[in-house]
Amino acid sequence: MDTRRLLRTFATVLGTTGLLVSGCSKGGSTTSASGSTPAAPAAALQPYYAQHLNWRDCGVSGFQCATMKAPLDYRKPDGGDIKLAVSRKKAIGPGKRIGSLLVNPGGPGGSAIGYLQSYAALGYPAPVRARYDMVAIDPRGVARSEPVECLTGPQMDAYTQVDQTPDDSAEVSELGTAFEKFADGCEQRSGTILPHVSTVEAARDMDILRALLGDEKLTYVGASYGTFLGATYAELFPGRTGRLVLDGAMDPSLPSLEMNRDQTAGFETAFQAFAEDCVKKSDCPLGTTSTADAATRLKQLFADLDAKPIPAGDSRKLGESLATTGVIAAMYDEGTWPQLRSALAGARAGDGSGLLALSDSYYERKPNGTYANLMFANAAVNCLDTPPAFTGPDAVEQAIPGFEKASPVFGKAFAWAALNCAHWPVAPTGTAHRITAKGAPPIVVVGTTRDPATPYKWAQSLAAQLSSGRLLTYEGDGHTAYGRGSHCIDTAINTYLLDGTPPAEGTKCS
Repeated sequence: MDTRRLLRTFATVLGTTGLLVSGCSKGGSTTSASGSTPAAPAAALQPYYAQHLNWRDCGVSGFQCATMKAPLDYRKPDGGDIKLAVSRKKAIGPGKRIGSLLVNPGGPGGSAIGYLQSYAALGYPAPVRARYDMVAIDPRGVARSEPVECLTGPQMDAYTQVDQTPDDSAEVSELGTAFEKFADGCEQRSGTILPHVSTVEAARDMDILRALLGDEKLTYVGASYGTFLGATYAELFPGRTGRLVLDGAMDPSLPSLEMNRDQTAGFETAFQAFAEDCVKKSDCPLGTTSTADAATRLKQLFADLDAKPIPAGDSRKLGESLATTGVIAAMYDEGTWPQLRSALAGARAGDGSGLLALSDSYYERKPNGTYANLMFANAAVNCLDTPPAFTGPDAVEQAIPGFEKASPVFGKAFAWAALNCAHWPVAPTGTAHRITAKGAPPIVVVGTTRDPATPYKWAQSLAAQLSSGRLLTYEGDGHTAYGRGSHCIDTAINTYLLDGTPPAEGTKCS
C-alpha cells in the first residue's frame, strides 16, 4: 500500500492519489522553484515557445489532441526534447470565449488527459465549459507523456502484496527489498527521464503550453497534488498567473515526514466519519455499537488477513496490505461507503473480492493484470521533489508511535509506506518551502474539512502563505469539493472563473 496518493480521478473510483514520501541517494539536480523568472523566455527556450501545435481528432468525440515539445533538462535546453501529450475540447458556447482552462487531477501521476476526456470536459459546470476551451497536458513521465515504467504486471502484483506492517526483522528486510526492487526497476526502465520529472519542470512545461494556446495568462483548476503544481507555477510565473483554483490543497512548506503524518491523521478522520455513518446501519459489518468498536473490528480484520489471506476471486488472495489499500480507496469519497460496507462484509465472511476490487481501482490495475503508470510516476515525482521522510527502518520504528497516535487504525502501515523512497536512484532536487507567489492576482484555495488525503489545515496554510490566497471552505466529507454536488462551492468557483471575482474572505459552504 502506498500512501502518497493524493487524488483518485473521477474516471476511476472518484477520489485519487497520494504517496507523500521522498527520495535520496545519487543523482543530479534540476532548476529550483525559488527566485524570479524573467518576463520573457530565455533565448534558448524561444524555439519551444515558438513551436506550433498540430491539432488532430483524438478519436474521442469533440476532443482534439496534439504533441508539444519541451526541454528534457531546463538547465540545458539544447540537450534534447521530451514530447508531451496535450488535449482540448473547445468552448461550446453560448457566450464569448474567455480563453483556455487547464485542468490537472493530481497524483502526482494522474492522467490529466484521461481526467479531461472522462470527466472535466463533460462534468464541469456548463457555464464554465461554455466559455473556456477545456485543456489538459499529461505531465512529463505520466500516461501519454513518455511515461515512467518500473515493474511488470506480475512484479507489481507481488509488490502490492508485500506486508507493510512488518512484525519481525525478516519482514522488515522483505519490505526494504521490495522498495529497492521497485526503485531499481524504475532506474532500469526509465533512467533517462527520472531526473527530469519534478514539479518545477512540469510547471515550466505548463508555461510553454500557455503561450502556445495564445493565452497571456494561465487559467487553471488543479486538484490535490495539482494544487502544488499550480502554486509552483504561480511562484515561478506570478506575472503570467491568471485565475487559479487550487482544490484539496497541499501545504508545500511541510517536510515529508510531517506531511505523511498529517495525511495519516486525515485518513483517520475520514474513517471516523465512515464508522459513525456505518454503525447507525443494521447491516454494518463493523458492528452497531460505536466508532471505537468499529475501529477495533477493522484492526482485527487486518490482523486476521495478515495471519491468513483469504480467496479473492482470482489467482490472488487478499492479505492485510491489499485490504488496507481497499479501505483507503473508499475513504476518498463518501459515495463509495456503501461499496466499502459490502466489501468488508464479504471479507469477514471469507470473500476478499470486494476489497480487492477497491484496491485494484486505487492502483489502476487493469483486468488483464497490467497496471497504468500512475504509481510509477507518483513515486518518481515525489521522490524527486523533496527529501525522504525516512532513510532507514530504524527511523521508521522511532516514528511509529507518532503515526499510531495520528491513526490507531492506519498508523503503522502508513509509517512503513513512507520508507518507499529510501533507495531511490536519483537525489531529490527540491525542498519543502513556503510559496508566496508575490505579485500574482487572487488565487482561490479550496479546503474540505474532513478531507482524508489533503487535510483541511493544509488548505488553510497554503491560503495564508500565498500573498493573494483566498480560502474557500467546504464543510463536509471526501477529497476535493469542486464539481461534487455543492451548489455553494460551484457557484463561488464559477463566478471567479467567469468574471474574476474571488469568494469573500471566510466563505464557507456545506
